[in-house]
Amino acid sequence: MLRLCGLRKTYPGFSLSVSLEVRPGQTLALLGPSGSGKSTLLRLVAGLEVPEAGQVWLHETELTPLAPEARRIGFVFQDYALFPHLSVSENIAFGLREARWNEVGIRERVAELLDLTHLTPHARKRPELLSGGERQRVALARALAHRPRALLLDEPLGALDLKLRQELLLELRAILRQTAVPSIVVTHDQSEAFVLAQQVTILREGAIVQQGAPEELFNRPKNPWVATFLGHHNILSAEQSRQMGLPARPHLLPQEALTLGEGEEARVQERIFKGFTVALELLWRGQKLYLEGPEPGLYPGDTTHVRVDWSRVVPLEDGPKAEARPPVDASSSIQT
Repeated sequence: MLRLCGLRKTYPGFSLSVSLEVRPGQTLALLGPSGSGKSTLLRLVAGLEVPEAGQVWLHETELTPLAPEARRIGFVFQDYALFPHLSVSENIAFGLREARWNEVGIRERVAELLDLTHLTPHARKRPELLSGGERQRVALARALAHRPRALLLDEPLGALDLKLRQELLLELRAILRQTAVPSIVVTHDQSEAFVLAQQVTILREGAIVQQGAPEELFNRPKNPWVATFLGHHNILSAEQSRQMGLPARPHLLPQEALTLGEGEEARVQERIFKGFTVALELLWRGQKLYLEGPEPGLYPGDTTHVRVDWSRVVPLEDGPKAEARPPVDASSSIQT
């Protein structure tokens, strides 16, 4: 088990203070806005930064006083950091030679990793001849080569275009499941976090705001800030909740609580075509509602009806104010 106990690091205007655990074979995703401390936390675990307080434990060993090379932690950097003058096989073998593995062991381990990452046909190529996805897999294979006791990945798919990210996402998930070591993945993309990880931790300004399984986290956000950050739109303030006959606290109206075509009258104010789905902004009871789903055949100015299943409304804690979010965002990858 990888345990971070009261880990703290401060910079001018920023303070990180975190405690968390990652079980063997489990992948934990760190999710949060830019500047929340995600990459700093990885660097503390790897030994690339020195904490001001707290400890890093891996199983029964405290890693905090150890140098990075003594921690046996694999690290996949955002830019992959491959050696351009070495072939795929040589990149994977580099750390093994530094650790003085014998040549037979090196060849066997490199062959095993080439097969795992589907890179065998590219074994003799240099990085400049590889696609972005192939370079990402070389970086992952190199991080796994010395059989690390934990694995850290900093935006592993961030440098890839959307199509390639989608192609590699399930492949990376399968590889992480096979490694059987605690893994931490930093990402800014909630869909990547949900696919890759069994646990997701949301950071804000250096502190953990909420942690849980992906479905639990998405369906039961703690407060308005978390709900907005995860892409929910229909968040009622305490006053709006009171006007709806709910307790005077913030509430989330999830998509599954809204039925289009039934109930009370609503007017379409905006429509955004998003490919597989269409997003609508509706005016209902004087409030704006956001609905996204299959083509409804409705356009601005049309009148429709909306029914709310109040039993599915999610109460939220008072907490950090949610940042303003346009009810309809054509560039968003929100899944609500």
